[in-house]
Amino acid sequence: MNQKLVFKNHLKEMRNAKGLSQSELASMVGVSRQTISSIENGQFNPTAKLALILCIALDQKFEDIFYFELSV
Repeated sequence: MNQKLVFKNHLKEMRNAKGLSQSELASMVGVSRQTISSIENGQFNPTAKLALILCIALDQKFEDIFYFELSV
């Protein structure tokens, strides 16, 4: 089997738990709403800097939002 690690996230769940819209979170971290949507949908992986800014904005640890999953 050829397995690979896929970078995933719980950004949408964490954002919703804070009662924030995509636009509100985007404004807080200095990106567009489309960027937040793309991260949530797995179409875009944030830079390390953006990932850490998202963690700070949501008051969460990196490993609580972002994780790797084995995929076949």
